[in-house]
Amino acid sequence: MLRRWWPGVLALLLVLALAVPHPGSGAASREPEIRGVWLTLNDMATLRDRERMREAVRQLRALNFNTLYPVVWNGGYAYYRSDITRRMGLQSFSFRGLQGQDVLEELIEEAHAQGLLVIPWFEFGFMAPPTSELAVKQADWLTRKRDGGLTSVSAAGEVVWLNPFRSEVQRFIRDLVLEVVQRYDGDGIQFDDHMSLPRAFGYDPQTLALYKAATGRSDPGNPENPAWVKWRADRLTAFMASLKQELETTRPGLRLSVSPNYHDFAYKLQLQDWLTWVRRGIADEVIVQLYRPDQASFEKELARPELATSAARIPTAVGVMSGQRGRGVPIQLVADQTRALRSRGLGVAYFYFESLWQRSPEDPGLRKQALLRLFPRPALRPRRVQARAPAPPPPPLPAGAPVSSPAGRPRLVPPPLLP
Repeated sequence: MLRRWWPGVLALLLVLALAVPHPGSGAASREPEIRGVWLTLNDMATLRDRERMREAVRQLRALNFNTLYPVVWNGGYAYYRSDITRRMGLQSFSFRGLQGQDVLEELIEEAHAQGLLVIPWFEFGFMAPPTSELAVKQADWLTRKRDGGLTSVSAAGEVVWLNPFRSEVQRFIRDLVLEVVQRYDGDGIQFDDHMSLPRAFGYDPQTLALYKAATGRSDPGNPENPAWVKWRADRLTAFMASLKQELETTRPGLRLSVSPNYHDFAYKLQLQDWLTWVRRGIADEVIVQLYRPDQASFEKELARPELATSAARIPTAVGVMSGQRGRGVPIQLVADQTRALRSRGLGVAYFYFESLWQRSPEDPGLRKQALLRLFPRPALRPRRVQARAPAPPPPPLPAGAPVSSPAGRPRLVPPPLLP
């Protein structure tokens, strides 16, 4: 009797096993969890050396990561082979590796060979150092505060903000994005919390004129005015929607990834209504930055309802701080935070690569072992999109195009290798 019923019992057990949620499988997600890491300018010592880069990718693959987010835009400069910034006289160099290679191109090739996605990351968004060629040469693109001030202070130091409501600025960002997706076989584009605008800004004459034409109201004196906040946030949303459409037209299947702060902060202080981006299908994945120094405050943030809302629609993850220069994060805290978010069906991305095990007061081998215990097996399904041929590249830089001297560049970034 048992022998006769046993195949049916096995089939039932298999169905039940497949029905049980596993970490990282959001209710509506059709992809496995995000297991990612950001590759910042601090990681350039690894990225610029061909063998070190290849070994880094191999190690991440062995630890069952599946997504890389390499920086391609920071401090007003392109960290890829850009004709646009050279043609505009914004930088006189092309960033290359120590062996003369195109860093982004070789990273994508190696990552794809290892089965990892690569989503280039526009880290600075609308933000730029005040001494950058971008800010100096395109001063009319900058927006300002009500008192006329042009700068704010961020983790990157004192910065200015491009006016995201100005057509020339939108076209500039769009052209950079399309240059990357046409030139390289990446799997998407990522913007973070700097694809935004601090609410104190937007008091330049052009933005105020646009606001009055649209609403009939003049200068809103209070930056926190709800109607003024919403109008500016809606304009940012409209730009993101148009950018999403451009990506769909240019390279169907590319992911538009966003990495904002939690929604209440992002919307009220940075005019970044990313939850609307999720609901409207503009964003294809979200990684919410929750960098907290202890487990209790971290788990409190995980209870925010927008995380569940996003995870029910698209792949959703949480950004975890794995360490910074001169300030390591114990691997036990990294592991505890990772387990807490995965138990809620969320993926993870670590900030940043070298702090995972290289720049840490703890033993690198022990940190790798801890990561492998977190991800002992590959994700249920690979994240890799179907291979495709790159779109035709943009026109080459014309002969005699103006270039600017790199002298006086801000020291926010390490000096690039000149050609």
